[in-house]
Amino acid sequence: MIVEKSLETRVNLQDGILSGPFVSESIRTLGQLKGFFGDEHARMRMPQDTVVYKVQVHAKEKEGVSGGLFFGTSFLYPGLVGDEYFMTKGHFHARLFCAEYYWCIQGNGVLLLMDTDANWHWERMYPGSLHYIPGNVGHRLINVGDSILSVGACWPSDAGHDYRSIVERGFPVRVKKADGKPAFTGSEA
Repeated sequence: MIVEKSLETRVNLQDGILSGPFVSESIRTLGQLKGFFGDEHARMRMPQDTVVYKVQVHAKEKEGVSGGLFFGTSFLYPGLVGDEYFMTKGHFHARLFCAEYYWCIQGNGVLLLMDTDANWHWERMYPGSLHYIPGNVGHRLINVGDSILSVGACWPSDAGHDYRSIVERGFPVRVKKADGKPAFTGSEA
């Protein structure tokens, strides 16, 4: 006899919103992103409680469990700090060799990728695009559209997150709005 458990988790396929048990949510505001945007004075002049992005995670395994997977959705709001598009902090994995998948559910964005030697490239994100992020690669989402950028993700439960390297070194380029469209500025942009 098979018994159905009532621990159902759901994902809305139109927007990526997760619901059910084992789902947690974190929110990042402008006040929490000191030092991430190029124009710190512009960031400070904006309401510090402005939500830049939120992340929902379905974590049925405990963090650090080898062989497990986490599943989540990032929701990056549209906006600018000065002329720089709203973005996530970006991160490497604490276990540097761990890979991750991203897929765009809705909106338009840029996936900025950087290896440990600061070599970078980017990939355009649009509904239905799939992105493989290999190990040893830092990654950051940037919303270059006028609506929420929703991005699904799946990564090993023992990957961890290394934000410190991004705080210390940053990404070598920034994505800014120039003449109404995205432009890369910085190192060899």
